Amino acid sequence: MGKNKQKTKAEILTITIPLFANEGYAGVSMRQIAKAVGIKAASLYHHFPDKQTLYIEALAQAFGKHADFMNEAFTLQATPEQRLRQLIHKLCILVTEDADFSRLMQREIMDGDEKRLKLLADQVFSDFFHDMNRLCRSFAPDRDPHLMTVSILGLVIYHYQIAPIRCFLPGFQASHNDPDIIGQHIFTLLKNEIEL
Repeated sequence: MGKNKQKTKAEILTITIPLFANEGYAGVSMRQIAKAVGIKAASLYHHFPDKQTLYIEALAQAFGKHADFMNEAFTLQATPEQRLRQLIHKLCILVTEDADFSRLMQREIMDGDEKRLKLLADQVFSDFFHDMNRLCRSFAPDRDPHLMTVSILGLVIYHYQIAPIRCFLPGFQASHNDPDIIGQHIFTLLKNEIEL
């Protein structure tokens, strides 16, 4: 029975992720989620005590499905430079290929609910951020690893946040949407800045 319950919980999360991505936390009720999943609201509360728990677990699942893919960059037997280059590339692929996750993050940051943001930082992103800090520290020991981590994430995410308008700005080329091109560009900027 425990295994079946987990499967049901995972199915609920899978259906819930795009709902939250498209409507935001405040835009979706537990009743709407239950209807989309095809269960009664009471059954939904059997798996999740409240909407916030469901939301945090949905974000954890949305990010967690990429965890092994991202962790390859941290465990790769290579130089810090090679691992950082791979990590940036993988971040670009993640943001390009998982529109629901990208929208969830944008909505959450724009909403700015401090309690949920703290829960996300603690329960979803903490380990990844620590690993990224360690990698940044080994790549550039004289730089602040927290600032480097945030700068890398910001550079990657911003390229995709402004994608709808970027294509109309002077100098745009279709290749500027390619995660390989963006990843290489960001890594080169970072490397050149470190070498200055």
